[in-house]
Amino acid sequence: MLSPDHRLRRREDFATAVRRGRRAGRPLLVVHLRTSGATDPHGPGEEAPPTRAGFVVSKAVGSAVVRNRVKRRLRHLVRDRLSRLPAGSLVVVRALPGAGDAGHEDLARDLDAALERLLGGVGR
Repeated sequence: MLSPDHRLRRREDFATAVRRGRRAGRPLLVVHLRTSGATDPHGPGEEAPPTRAGFVVSKAVGSAVVRNRVKRRLRHLVRDRLSRLPAGSLVVVRALPGAGDAGHEDLARDLDAALERLLGGVGR
């Protein structure tokens, strides 16, 4: 389970990650990453907020049972990868219609590829 401190809940946070972040698309999902970078409001002595993640799984993915299964799998996968992301980042993972039929390994492969692409130019 993804801890409450690491969850995106507010609409504004989702919008910020999607509109102002970088995007990497894969066949099963799209990952939006907004790093806190130069616009970080925290001073040098202040601790950065934790990295937070949110998920978007539409009805195009499948029935409610399938959508919830995809969300659970994505939460588990992202939880294991939070340490790779810069502190204070916002991550939105949007599942595409094929994600409902995909296995855990396929989702993990696409998530890893998308994160690698997004983190290529960002110091880890």
